[in-house]
Amino acid sequence: MKTQIVFGDRMMSVSLPEPVQSAPPGLSTTLAPTDDIEGEIQRALAHPLGRPRLAETARPDWKVTIAFDDPTVPCFAPVWEPAIKAVIAELEKAGVKKTNITLLCANALHRKFTRRELARIIGDDLVNTFRYRLICHDAEDADNLTYLGTSASGYDVEVNRLVTDSDLTVYVNTVVWRGFNGGWKSICVGLGSYRSIRWHHTPDSMSMSMNKNRMHEMLDEMGAVIEDKIGRQRIFKIETVLANPLEVHKIWAGGVTETRRAVLEVMKSQLKPRREIVADKADIVLYGIPNWSPYAAFSMMNPLLTLVSTGLGYFGGVIEAMGKPGCTAILVSPCPDQWNHTHHPTHREIWENILPHCRDPYEIADRFEDDFAHRPDYIYKYRFCHGFHPMHGLMTTYPLKRLKHAARVIVAGAQNPQDIERVLGFETAAGVEAAVEKARSYHGRDASVVFVQYPLLACRQ
Repeated sequence: MKTQIVFGDRMMSVSLPEPVQSAPPGLSTTLAPTDDIEGEIQRALAHPLGRPRLAETARPDWKVTIAFDDPTVPCFAPVWEPAIKAVIAELEKAGVKKTNITLLCANALHRKFTRRELARIIGDDLVNTFRYRLICHDAEDADNLTYLGTSASGYDVEVNRLVTDSDLTVYVNTVVWRGFNGGWKSICVGLGSYRSIRWHHTPDSMSMSMNKNRMHEMLDEMGAVIEDKIGRQRIFKIETVLANPLEVHKIWAGGVTETRRAVLEVMKSQLKPRREIVADKADIVLYGIPNWSPYAAFSMMNPLLTLVSTGLGYFGGVIEAMGKPGCTAILVSPCPDQWNHTHHPTHREIWENILPHCRDPYEIADRFEDDFAHRPDYIYKYRFCHGFHPMHGLMTTYPLKRLKHAARVIVAGAQNPQDIERVLGFETAAGVEAAVEKARSYHGRDASVVFVQYPLLACRQ
């Protein structure tokens, strides 16, 4: 079978042995894009779910925080600027002054973004207008965090002080994908501290499930604490469902619970569980990895992001959904040996000093989390040098849990195969055809193969 497979920043021709099941990755929808984003935003704000209109509830002396998704989210539609401006217009109808409004980038443990980078998503006009009142969240700034106690299950709840001190916080969410984004994740993660994020960012907790999502069950508990402490009416959400990464389908506004419920109804109508995509699970799961990671926005990929975070993490759900226990996963990527030490200060240390000796994410968390969470040099780089939080670096290893299901990983087409074998213990092959032959030597000549057709994607530049 002659076909095309994504290979970094291009598509590559390959020949696969018959029979091969070709499977979609479960990313596409049939949702129609709106031809009027601004009109869709206005409609949502005029008819909020579970909340009165902002113009009817805000007061002239109120201090308001408008928080928004950071540039790591996979949305390339122009949502941020018109949504923020529409919220400001609603607030001004109620007499709120712009000087009492703060714009807050919800970057969680991600790196802080420069004003020039933020201008790429929210526009020069807002950056120039708000100036020092446009800030990035700092999960390590104790003076600007509020600890609200613990949830019913004992999870610490700590958020940016602006959430508790403002009369109103409006959160602009620009994408909800499956069950992963949105809801209380926006506030409790995007504006949370390591103290609270550590509870739901573990090898087992992060989930894209649209039903019984363990991560969001924990986040809902945390959200209940926030509402209990500051009042239910002081958080207002905007939630977005995309038709595709470049176009918006629909936008909702209102309460956190109500807007998430509306979004999930649409997601469930469009995307069936990945485990139902193929009729029979395969011995070999094959897919290419594009030159994309949310954590390489305005930056670059590196082997840790390519093979573990994206390869096994964001794209690796198909291994368990479409592969038999003990299957072989074939990841296709040139995986160039390049590193941005400013943005990803911990990644090279993890690659060189941890992974060659320890590849169990549970052991990695147990042995290294306390050190990485409090390393002064890395915390400084997060707070003041536009680097990812050191714990976020360690979290990029968590998708290695897929190796509990897959017996082995073969990387096809890598530029530095010996390095991958040494660091990750993965096998390598010069090309896709050779990788398939190697996998068949383990599973037999009649081994079943599923080829997952991931699209060509690029990092935000």
